[in-house]
Amino acid sequence: QVQLAESGGGLAQAGGSLRLSCAASGRTLSSYSMAWFRQAPGKERELVASINRNGFTYYLVPVKGRFTISRDNDKNTVYLQMNILKPEDTAVYFCAAREANVAAPGYLDYGYWGQGTQVTVSS
Repeated sequence: QVQLAESGGGLAQAGGSLRLSCAASGRTLSSYSMAWFRQAPGKERELVASINRNGFTYYLVPVKGRFTISRDNDKNTVYLQMNILKPEDTAVYFCAAREANVAAPGYLDYGYWGQGTQVTVSS
């Protein structure tokens, strides 16, 4: 089984940037499709971005053009570069893995999760 650990969250001002990292251990990341989800207080967990095993990516419409998901299989790490941050991006961000060739939109489709990292964007 794969274990996931996120890092890189914190406090940023609106318009600023943060880069989240998700380090995998236990198994090679190349076997998984990966995703970043976020959950704000009182809201459901939502898919922010995903990347298939072959590198195909998907983005939630509100983050498209601002966020970039990438993977480095040699480092067993997935990244989420977040630029032009907005207060509505404030949430706990989770890294998730799915042992399949393609990513999926629902959080129930992912069997492996990190502990989450808080991102807070001030206006």
